Amino acid sequence: VAFYKLWPAVFLGILLNGIFFVIWDSWFTVNGIWSFNSQHVWDFRLMSLPLEEISFFIVVPYASIFIYACCKAYFSDRFIKSSVQIINISVLIILAFVLVRYYHCTYTFFNCLFAFILLLLHQFWLKKKYMGYFWMAYFIHLIPFLIVNGVLTATPVVLYNPNEITGIKIYTIPIEDTVYALTCLLLPITVMEYYLERKNINKLRTQV
Repeated sequence: VAFYKLWPAVFLGILLNGIFFVIWDSWFTVNGIWSFNSQHVWDFRLMSLPLEEISFFIVVPYASIFIYACCKAYFSDRFIKSSVQIINISVLIILAFVLVRYYHCTYTFFNCLFAFILLLLHQFWLKKKYMGYFWMAYFIHLIPFLIVNGVLTATPVVLYNPNEITGIKIYTIPIEDTVYALTCLLLPITVMEYYLERKNINKLRTQV
């Protein structure tokens, strides 16, 4: 995999993704969309967030992008590539339905809105070939994601305002968190792949 060779692109993606999600999380925390159990996190706060929540946006995207890099290194996306358009459109339809049905639930609405916009860009504008690998990595990374998130929500470390979610759960995990995970993986991958693409273009220009 030689993941270290991708670090400049990986950490750029993590940085921009982290800025976006820290602002989002901070706003949600201040407005009571969710909160953090003081018995299980440090008292120190930065932008109303515990240090553990901020570190989440370094550790989890790094591990998730590594899964993506492994998929690209070891597997062929042929078996899923032909289904990318179907998956994209299907998820977009589901997200659109949820946006209309649960518009009054703040976490559900904004969570699905950001994912919808990001997927819409990839489907009709960016049209990137890496989406097959993204979906492969996404479905694989849901396994450790659900295990870890199951611990965090069952303990509980993260407390969700019941008025701001659908109430549909996988064990103790709000179903919205799977959409949250989608955005938290696709956004840094998009930045990383853009960086690598521009780097390769500049390299070719230099050689010419």
